Amino acid sequence: MKILITGSNGLLGQKLIYALLNRNDITIIACARGENRITRKNGYHYESCDLSDQFTVTEIIKKHQPDCIIHTAAMTNVDACELDPISCRRYNVDAVHYLVEACKEFKTHFINISTDFVFDGTAGPYTEEDVANPLSVYAHSKMEGEKIVLESGLPWTILRTMIIYGVTDDKQRSNIVLWAKKSLEEGQSINVINDQFRGPTLAEDLADACIVAAINKTQGLFHVSGKEVISILEIAERVADFFDLDKKFIQPITTASLKQAALRPLKTGFIIEKAERELNFHPCRLEDGLKVISEQLLKRQEA
Repeated sequence: MKILITGSNGLLGQKLIYALLNRNDITIIACARGENRITRKNGYHYESCDLSDQFTVTEIIKKHQPDCIIHTAAMTNVDACELDPISCRRYNVDAVHYLVEACKEFKTHFINISTDFVFDGTAGPYTEEDVANPLSVYAHSKMEGEKIVLESGLPWTILRTMIIYGVTDDKQRSNIVLWAKKSLEEGQSINVINDQFRGPTLAEDLADACIVAAINKTQGLFHVSGKEVISILEIAERVADFFDLDKKFIQPITTASLKQAALRPLKTGFIIEKAERELNFHPCRLEDGLKVISEQLLKRQEA
């Protein structure tokens, strides 16, 4: 089975590569913009590809003829999307269209990663049947990407997720957990939102759900995230507690006080019963995820 992973330099992309390297029945094609930033370079094919270039996308799909694509690549900086809607559309809508069109010849199973931001945050946690109401340019682009996949005629799976955390090979990449840990270790005061609620999702858990969907050819829309719906503030506080860091540097703030370019849903969170049932998805609690991160960071220091 050939699986092509877009966004392979990203957090989820890297976790997928490393998890699939353990299987000798899978041929992996990794695809990302620029150079390959994964430390391990063997055991898979790497293609440098700008997904906003239709010709390049078509050529790569024709070359490899994947049985499945796990599409993790996206423009995810919500405020950047709001300020540059043209680029947002290019990477979050046009790229999906180019991939889908290229895949039709080969009837490729298309697994698309989407977001909790398709909801407005007034009635979370959400099931797959709840009606989406995107608030931002980013959210609208992801909703439009979902629609392209739904109407593609391909076998499809859409996995909505949120607030992914974990460790990548690229030390420059960060997320809420690594940012809070590093800042508190350095004694920096950090402003943390106290009125947004999400289900923090360990990247390895999300990768496992993607792989089950790919291997079993499971189709449909799934909500895939951490089970605990907690505030961003509580995430930072639990990071501090786990790593024995001083919480006095954590300054609670409201979303309104930030005056960000893009609107955010205040309370999302997912009801994940469908994913538990059909994808055997059983996400870890935050503290268990922090233990995974702690062990990975220790291995990095020892390497």
